[in-house]
Amino acid sequence: MSELRQDIATKRWVIVATERAKRPQQYVKSAEKPALPEHDEKCPFCLGNEGTTPPEVFAIRHAGAHNEPGWDVRVVPNKFAALSPAIPLVVESPDLHTTISGFGAHEVVIETPLHNATLSCLPQQQVEKVLTAILQRLRTLAQDHRHAFVAVFRNHGPAAGTSLVHPHCQLIATPIVPTCVREELEEARRFYDDRVACVYCYQARREIEEGKRVVLDTADYLVFAPFASRFPFELMILPKRHAASFVASAQAQEIAPLAHVLRTTLEMLRAAANDPDYNLVLHSAPLRDSCMDYYHWHIEILPRLSTPAGFELGTGIYITSAIPEETAQFLRDFAPAC
Repeated sequence: MSELRQDIATKRWVIVATERAKRPQQYVKSAEKPALPEHDEKCPFCLGNEGTTPPEVFAIRHAGAHNEPGWDVRVVPNKFAALSPAIPLVVESPDLHTTISGFGAHEVVIETPLHNATLSCLPQQQVEKVLTAILQRLRTLAQDHRHAFVAVFRNHGPAAGTSLVHPHCQLIATPIVPTCVREELEEARRFYDDRVACVYCYQARREIEEGKRVVLDTADYLVFAPFASRFPFELMILPKRHAASFVASAQAQEIAPLAHVLRTTLEMLRAAANDPDYNLVLHSAPLRDSCMDYYHWHIEILPRLSTPAGFELGTGIYITSAIPEETAQFLRDFAPAC
């Protein structure tokens, strides 16, 4: 019998359609993705093509000069940016409509020189470099007080919206805090006002106690399938140490444990579901909001193994035929031996 589930942190509802539920292995697509070359001379993100992108704003290098080969991770402005730092910030608010000029920043983090690599297969040291680059860019963007929020996301595969296959993630800094972020903060604040506790810390404790949806549990991070998962194999990576902002809390010594958990989680997902398309999103506090006590940064991984339709778009209630407890168990079977 179907049931409605509510997410404790966001109050978002999900319908778990158990009468048409699929076993986790039924979501695995049999089609193999085409093999890619290690280098593509036409790819703007490949070595030797640095001149085809805007000048880099940050890089981690083992050799070479600015905008030349020898980089391990490279950050460049998006050539087709949604927002631009060159546009003056102007707000207009007539009686009916509010408009803000397209001020902001849109950057691409090129994760590796290898065209055919994936984040799940990169060495941990390379994932650490990717996270270090993201952290450094977040801190730099936060210095501009016109930026209110920075979105960090990764689109993997066509169903997730990627247009270039070379491994990369993106950052978009906006002069406003998105409405969905405000709503998430408000729900966390309400929980804190009622219980004087962080809802994410509470959630982590309960998930560990129940154990049914836990995929990976380390000293520093918990990975689990949310109780009200919207997508098959949806996962949350939650730090056990309470902190509202990834920007303010992450230290150099904390990058390695996060890189290990992120790489391991994606490796398990790739092995279990045959490298599905997915979106990865960092949820972190706005740059200048005081929500230290009640908010908790985390990462969401949203595999694109189902497509939201009219009901989801019209109501915000997702229908899923995947049972989180079963997908979590299925993923645990693909945990690395060490």
